[in-house]
Amino acid sequence: MITRVKAVEILNGLIGIDLYEKAQSFGVTVQKGDKINKGWKGHTLELLAGLTNNSSRAPNGLDFELKSVAYIEKNGILIPKETMAITMINPSELEKYEFYESACWKKLKSIVFCACRWNGKHNICSELLKVTSFDFADSRLLLDEIKADYDFIRNKLITQGFDALTGRDGKWIQARTKGPGHGSKSRAFYARKSLLKEIINFT
Repeated sequence: MITRVKAVEILNGLIGIDLYEKAQSFGVTVQKGDKINKGWKGHTLELLAGLTNNSSRAPNGLDFELKSVAYIEKNGILIPKETMAITMINPSELEKYEFYESACWKKLKSIVFCACRWNGKHNICSELLKVTSFDFADSRLLLDEIKADYDFIRNKLITQGFDALTGRDGKWIQARTKGPGHGSKSRAFYARKSLLKEIINFT
């Protein structure tokens, strides 16, 4: 069985590779017609690490999962292109569970972050830039502030209802709509770009 340490070791040995070329060698569907398969990088990274593809909450029966994070270069500095989805929000679970019992925490601490270069909407080439597994135990202040975000969002759900949750809340994580269109009722926890910068540090 592939461990988190082993997966990070394998992928760190592949820094600089073009994921598109690897996807082709694995037979991963990158695009159909004009539409890009949004999960192709994640699928390719799993195969490179020796895992099988699985989109469940606890993929492959392991204690970790790989997440592809798009990075762009601005003024010579690599920065996250966008926020990163952590996990969907189940209102009853959010109300019931405190932070250290939550799906949000279980998912966040299990992620192996894989920074991949984004070269434009119509450019499917993507270089693997960095791979890391963030140790929140070494960043107690950051962890306390993430917990504070979760506690605020949870309390807002309890006191104001699910529809009151908004992406404006939270310093490091946010609870915002997920799904097609602005009328989506689904919510998910997202890591803000500022949190991704803390986890995947290029400076």
